[in-house]
Amino acid sequence: MQKQNEYDNKRKKTLRWGYLFAVGALCVFVLFIGRIILLQNTNVQEIKDDYINNNYRTATLKAARGNLYASDGSILATTVMRYDVFLDFKTIKDTVYYNNIGALTDSLSKMFGKPRAEFRKKFDEQKKKKNQYYTLVRGLDFDQYDRIRKFPIFKRGKNKGGFIIDRNFKRELATSEIGAGTIGIDNGVAKAGLEGAFSKYLTGTDGQRLEQRVNSSQWKPIDFWKVKEPTDGQDVYTTLDLRIQDIAHSALEKQLINFEAKHGTVIVMEVATGKVRAMVNLRETEPGVYEDAYNYGLKDNIEPGSTFKTISLLAAMDDGFIDENTTVNVGNGVWVYAKQRISDGHGGGTYDISDVLAKSSNVGTAKLITKYYADKPEIFLDHLRRWKLFDKMDIELPGITKPRILTPKSKSWNAATLASIGYGYATNINLLQLATFYNGVANKGKMLKPIFIDKIMKDGKTIFEAKEEVMVKKMASDKAIQMMTSALTKAVEKGTGKSIFTPNLRMAGKTGTARFEYWLPGPMKYRASFAGFYPADNPKYTCYVMISEPNVSKGFYGGTVSAPVFKEIAGKTFLKTPQNVEKEMLVDRKVNLNKMVEPNVKIAVNNKQMPSVVGLIGKNAIPQLENLGYRVDFKGVGRIKEQFPLEGTTISKNQRIYLTLQN
Repeated sequence: MQKQNEYDNKRKKTLRWGYLFAVGALCVFVLFIGRIILLQNTNVQEIKDDYINNNYRTATLKAARGNLYASDGSILATTVMRYDVFLDFKTIKDTVYYNNIGALTDSLSKMFGKPRAEFRKKFDEQKKKKNQYYTLVRGLDFDQYDRIRKFPIFKRGKNKGGFIIDRNFKRELATSEIGAGTIGIDNGVAKAGLEGAFSKYLTGTDGQRLEQRVNSSQWKPIDFWKVKEPTDGQDVYTTLDLRIQDIAHSALEKQLINFEAKHGTVIVMEVATGKVRAMVNLRETEPGVYEDAYNYGLKDNIEPGSTFKTISLLAAMDDGFIDENTTVNVGNGVWVYAKQRISDGHGGGTYDISDVLAKSSNVGTAKLITKYYADKPEIFLDHLRRWKLFDKMDIELPGITKPRILTPKSKSWNAATLASIGYGYATNINLLQLATFYNGVANKGKMLKPIFIDKIMKDGKTIFEAKEEVMVKKMASDKAIQMMTSALTKAVEKGTGKSIFTPNLRMAGKTGTARFEYWLPGPMKYRASFAGFYPADNPKYTCYVMISEPNVSKGFYGGTVSAPVFKEIAGKTFLKTPQNVEKEMLVDRKVNLNKMVEPNVKIAVNNKQMPSVVGLIGKNAIPQLENLGYRVDFKGVGRIKEQFPLEGTTISKNQRIYLTLQN
C-alpha cells in the first residue's frame, strides 16, 4: 500500500511538471506567433532604415582601368595602386601597444621625417579614445606600403595590430613625350583624347564591398568582404609610335620657340594603313613655354589656305580639264574676279599646271577653277563630297569638328565664292581631315580612315586587332594622282617648298600661308602650313604641319615656318629605314636608339618559383607573365629595376606581381 502511494505521488509530480512544461511551451509558441504577427504588421523598412542602413552600407569597389600603350608597347597611361593606412586602436591590446609603441614611432619618424614624439602624442590620444579608424597616411605606393606593413605592431595585421589598408587606383601618365591634350581624360564627367576615345575598353566593371559605420563621417571595410569582385579594364594599344611622336614634338616645339608662335600641330599618318603614328598639339602657356593641352588638329576648323589648292586642282585633273600641257596666264600676279581682288606673292607670267602648285598661285588656281566650274559649281563641290570633305569624320576620338564649306545654297554665297574656295578660303576644315586627303593621294588614290587603335588585349590575349577602313576606294584616276604627285614633288624641288629640298630624300608637299581674322582691325595674323608625304616615289608617311600666329617680323610663310618641321620629321623618321640623310637632320635627337634594342628573353616559371625579371625590358616581360596566368601591376617604362615577389619566392596562378620600371 505504501509503495502504491509512492508511485501515485511520483506520477502526480511527473504529470504536474509535464503540464507546466506544456503550458510553458504553449506560452513560448504563443509569443512566437505573436512576434510573427507583430513583425508582419510592423514597418520593416523603418527598422532597416533606423539600424541596418545607418550602420552598414554597400560601397563601390573600383575596378582597375586598363593600360594605354603606344604601338611599340611603351606605356602612355597606367593605373597604379595607392594605399591608405588606417589604425584600429581598440583592437590593439594594451600590452602589445606599450611594449612596441617606441619602436613603431621610431620607424615612422625615419620614414616620414617627423619627430617620433609627434606620432607618440597622437597615438596615445587615439588609444585613449579607442578610435577604430584613425587615418595615418594616404596615397602610399607599393614600396612604401610594403615597408610600413612590416613595422612593429603593424606586422601583426588587422586583427591584432589594428593595421587597416584601403586600396585605391590612380591614373598616371607614364611618358612625357605625349601630353595631356593628346592622351586626354575620362573623369566620369568629361571625355577627351585617347582616354576618352577608348574608355569603353579601358573601363572595367566595378565591384562592391560591405562597410560598417565607425562614426558620423567614417566607414571601414569589413575584412574587405566583396559582394561583387571588380573586373579590370582591357589594355589598349594605340597606333602612336612613341619615337615618331617624340621627333615630331621636338621639331614642332623648336620651331614654335624660334618664331614665337601661339600654337602648332603636327599629324603623321602611315600611308599604307591610315594609322596615326604621331599627333602633337602645343600651345604657348607663357613666353617660350609650350604644352600639349588642347587638340587643335581635331577640334579646330580653319581656312587652310594654299594647302587646299591640291584638292581643287585634283578635281580638275580628274575631270580631264587640265593636264601636263595646261597653262594659265597669271599676268602681273593680280586678278580681279567678280569685284574681288586676287593676288599672288610669287611673280607673274604664264605657268604650266605644275608651276601653279609649285609657286602656289592664287590667281592661277582661281582662273582654272572658275573657268571650268563657274557655271556648274556643284560639279566641283561633288568632288569634295565624294572625298568626304563635307562629312564629320567617324573616328574614335571625341570632339572632332564637322567641316563647313559654302555652297550655292548658303546665304553667304556670291559670284566670287568659288574662286575663294579654290585657293583655300570660304572653307573650314580640321587638320586631320586635310591630312587624310593628302594621305589618300600618297596612297595612289585610296583614302583610308585615320586609325588610332592598334589592338586590344585582355589578360595577355589579343581580343581585337584593327584593320584598314577604306573611305574612298578611288579618289581620282591614276593619271590625275600621278600628275598631282609630280606637281607636289616639284613644289619641294623648285617651288615654294624648295628651302627643304634634299637630294637624299625626295619629298612631295604643298606650302600654305593663310590669313585669319583678317576682318578685324590690327596686325595681320597668319597660319603657316606644310602638307605632304615622303619618300615621294614610294610614300611611307604623310605629314601635316600647321603653326599659328608666328611673329611676322621673323617670318610667316609656310615654306619658311612649317616646312622645316616637315623636313626634320621626315629625315629623323627614316633613321628606321636607313637612307643617305644629311647630318643636319640628325641633330637634337631626343630618342636613345639603344633603348629600342629588345633582347629576346624567354621567361619560365619552374617549380612554382618566381624567376628574376630585373633588367628585362618591361614590354617584353609583362605580356609573358600575363600569358603564364599571373596578374602584373607595374609603374614606369623601360627596363625592370625592382620586382615583388623576389626571385625564388613560391607563387601560384593568378598571383599578383609588382614591377617597378626605370622611369
